[in-house]
Amino acid sequence: MLYGSISPHIGNLSFLKELDLTNNSFIEGIPLEIGHLHRLQYLQLTNNSLRGEIPSNISGCSALAEFSAANNKLVGQLPWQIGGLNKLRVLFVTKNDLTGSIPPSFGSIPSSIGNLTKLLGLYLSNNHLQGGIPAGIENCRNLMTLDISYNNLSGVIPSQIMSISSLSRLLNLSYNHFAGAIPVEVAMEELHLQGNLLQGTIPSSIQSLKGIRILDVSSNNLSGQIPKFLEDIKELQLLNMSYNDFEDEVPLGGVFKNASIILLDGNRKLCGGLAELQLPSCSFRQHKKVLSHKLKIVISTISSLGFLTCIASCLLIFWIKKKGKPDTIPADDFQLQVSYHSLHKATDGFATTNLIGVGSFGSVYKGVLDMNEHSTTIAVKVFNLQRRGASKSFMAECAALKNIRHRNLVKVLTACSVYEFLVNGSLEDWLHPVQSGDEPPRSLNFIQRLNISIDVAYAMNYLHHQCGTPIVHCDLKPSNVLLDEDLVGHVGDFGLARFLPSVADSSSTCEASSSIGIKGTVGYAPPEYGMGHEVSVQGDVYSYGVHLLEMFTGRKPTDEAFQEGFTIHRFVRTAISEKLVTELLDPVLLNELHIGGTTHNNTIRSNSSTSSKVATKTSSPKAEEILISILEIGVACSSDIPQERISMNEVVTRLVSSRKSFLDQSTRRRREVR
Repeated sequence: MLYGSISPHIGNLSFLKELDLTNNSFIEGIPLEIGHLHRLQYLQLTNNSLRGEIPSNISGCSALAEFSAANNKLVGQLPWQIGGLNKLRVLFVTKNDLTGSIPPSFGSIPSSIGNLTKLLGLYLSNNHLQGGIPAGIENCRNLMTLDISYNNLSGVIPSQIMSISSLSRLLNLSYNHFAGAIPVEVAMEELHLQGNLLQGTIPSSIQSLKGIRILDVSSNNLSGQIPKFLEDIKELQLLNMSYNDFEDEVPLGGVFKNASIILLDGNRKLCGGLAELQLPSCSFRQHKKVLSHKLKIVISTISSLGFLTCIASCLLIFWIKKKGKPDTIPADDFQLQVSYHSLHKATDGFATTNLIGVGSFGSVYKGVLDMNEHSTTIAVKVFNLQRRGASKSFMAECAALKNIRHRNLVKVLTACSVYEFLVNGSLEDWLHPVQSGDEPPRSLNFIQRLNISIDVAYAMNYLHHQCGTPIVHCDLKPSNVLLDEDLVGHVGDFGLARFLPSVADSSSTCEASSSIGIKGTVGYAPPEYGMGHEVSVQGDVYSYGVHLLEMFTGRKPTDEAFQEGFTIHRFVRTAISEKLVTELLDPVLLNELHIGGTTHNNTIRSNSSTSSKVATKTSSPKAEEILISILEIGVACSSDIPQERISMNEVVTRLVSSRKSFLDQSTRRRREVR
């Protein structure tokens, strides 16, 4: 329970060989005097609150074999002087706020890193490191573990990294921006390449990895067939190939006989395999290729009071084009040309029996559109132009959606605002189902809620940081999150979206979109909006935080219990501090997880509303730890003070880490049961 600063007088202990201050509450920085300890071999500072930069004169610790400063608040770049510590075997600085590229002297992970010939493990995960993996790393001939996951590293994976024959335990390059093909030449126990931009097929050299236990290439752009030689890797305990573009028949032999260790979700062109994988038969898949135009599409177009709204909107678009504003939607996206008559017929005259939703500025109707001898399921959004702000909402939505593309945003396909059809409706209907008739209420299990939360976080991070001019959604809530057939979350309804003007340009579009009076929905809108503050990305973060807390507590922010300043944020924050997690968890999840009992074993993505029927025992402390980590993200996002809210980039990183912990635990429990 030590706290305060590390005394600079530590530098007087000239005979000190080991300094271990882990798991305390030291603040400020690492004292410069640490560089006076020429005999120091082990410096362990993990799990404190140390701030500032790693001192450059750490090079004075010439005998240093292990340096561990993980889980602090260190900032700045890695000092290039670390590259001169030729006796260093372990460098562990994960979970800090380090920035910039890995310095050339340390081995941009380049040349001088090759000087660390005795290095056994290199852990640099969960930082903001940029650049690529440089040449010279192959000289670390004793390296057994390399973990540089959850950074902003890019470029191709160099073949040199695969020539390190000692790299037998773990290679984790996941959640960066690596592109190109997969180079594999050495055997290892775990290979993590998920969450990158890798392309091409699974290389045949993978078949040489006879002793590999975990192979994860999910969430990339890989394609081609699943190679049959994977059947022969007998030691595999987890093969995750989800969310790529693999196609054709899934093998049936070897590891593919065990559906519990195979994850193939999100590969829509796959067929066959075990029945437990719930893939279509290959004969059915071939039939679907012929009928590929039967994609389920949502058409969101303009019509208020029927014909007049449709005509007015079309004239408005025509006028904009005549004014000389270029249309930036690619030509390939113009797939549908529809008339008002077609829409009227498709929805049975906008019959109330086809009404599937009502929003602030209009209604949405379900219909069936006959196109080119095919029937396509659509949803037509009818704007009510008599409602004040409806036309501005439409213009804001068009301005926001015409230039953005992301897998977790509702996709625009034509100039007539045609969107992909999302068959599972809104997240609101799943979190707060209204039971009707004899149908059982729908519900989402734990991993499904976590997956959807990550989907939404990815979408918001894209809007805030990755699409040129930042876009603020302004109305993020469960009813504006739509779910497709695989329960993948897509953020929709950009009627209140605003552009944040760059320093160099403040466009008229931005000014127009900023003139809309409404700034969100009660309970989800941040408190500063109620005091007249301008919209900001921090406002969206607040809405996301409330949304995340609602996902796992099952309570709306407008619940009767939240009155007179007692919000869902304070409710969760208080429960966490008093260790009453079970008191705030959604009863559906509490029954599923059986904290202190059993938990269902679910895959990363399930296309069913029911959880897996395989149950395994789980450790209640670990389950609670993961739950708390997720709820703490929601609390951090929904702070009343905008400056205290974390960014969506950090939200994505922390949620993905929580999911990995949950899946790792499930994998271990499966092995224990077997």
